[in-house]
Amino acid sequence: MTSLQQHVTSHVETDIANPRTLAERAYLNLRRDVICGKLIPGEKLRVEHLKDQYQVGASTLREALSLLVSDALVSAEGQRGFRVAPISLTDLEDVTNTRVMLETEALRQSIRKGDDRWEAALQVSYQLLTQTEIQTNAQPGAPEPPQWETLNKNFHDALIAAHDSPWTKYMLSILYRHGERYRNINWRLTAVHAIERRVHEEHETIFQAAINRQEARAALALEAHVRMTHDIVKQQATFG
Repeated sequence: MTSLQQHVTSHVETDIANPRTLAERAYLNLRRDVICGKLIPGEKLRVEHLKDQYQVGASTLREALSLLVSDALVSAEGQRGFRVAPISLTDLEDVTNTRVMLETEALRQSIRKGDDRWEAALQVSYQLLTQTEIQTNAQPGAPEPPQWETLNKNFHDALIAAHDSPWTKYMLSILYRHGERYRNINWRLTAVHAIERRVHEEHETIFQAAINRQEARAALALEAHVRMTHDIVKQQATFG
């Protein structure tokens, strides 16, 4: 199995939630810092500086950075090292369109193939997300708590869990992280979220359609949900 195939398998099975090696730990920490904007778009990633910050050796750090290259969150510059991937409205549009295309079809397939275990897992993921969203809604203007992003991704993963394409799930995992990155880098849209959106109601509409096996309605609701996030980020964008 190639290193890329192993990387795909790790994403599909656990999203490397529990790092098994120093390289995986460094990869997760670097990915978090790219996604949250601590490592800014276009920033030069100097191994000699970062190895101490992430407490790993130079070769281990390069391995972690190479994994981020396969996620398109970091670019390799030949002999010149690595750099954080840039962001742009054109890229945001492409990420959104590609995610909609892949995720809506994956949801349709998952609804067709999902069994009782799929339904049960989907209900659990939705209930956990709902609890967090109801608590947040009780505090108008409050940002989503840190666990919301994890619960939100778990819900989206549960929706398509019965679709039997590891490559689709891998690519969607990458696209989700890129969408998360755009939200985090431009997170002053938090207030817009609170005022203009009812995210829980969007999730509820998707969940009810999926659990009732209404694949067309579920796909349309999911597309509207994903595009709404894109539209809000675009309206509030601080980048070109």
